Amino acid sequence: MTQPPGPDPNPDSDPHEACSELAFDLLEWIGDQPESAAAIDETLRAVAAERRRLLLSVLDEHGQELTLPDAAEEVAQCETGKSITELSAERVANVYISLYHDHLPRLVDAGLLEYDQERDLVAPASF
Repeated sequence: MTQPPGPDPNPDSDPHEACSELAFDLLEWIGDQPESAAAIDETLRAVAAERRRLLLSVLDEHGQELTLPDAAEEVAQCETGKSITELSAERVANVYISLYHDHLPRLVDAGLLEYDQERDLVAPASF
C-alpha cells in the first residue's frame, strides 16, 4: 500500500484551502487503493477522531503493547505538549476514561487494536 498524502508543509496556509487540498489528495490516494469502499469507510470512521489517531501513533512509536494508563499519559502529552510532570492527574484520568469507554472500543471493533482487559494492555492488532 502506498503512503497517504502528508501534512501541509506550510502551517501558515489558509486552513480551508489546506483542508480542500488534503481532501482531494486523499480521495485521489484512496482511488488508487485495492480495498473495498466499505473497508475504506470503516477505516476513515475509526480514525476520524484526533484522540484515536494519537493513540494509534503512540502505539506505533512504541512498537509494543502498553498499559492503557501509560498510553493515556502519552496521548495527554501529545494533546497538550506538556511533559508528564506538568500534566494533572485529572487530565490523564479524563483521557483514560475517554479512551476506555469511547475510542478504544471503536479501534478494537475496526480491527486496528487489541485490548486485554484483565491486564489493561493495548496493542496494535496483529495482521
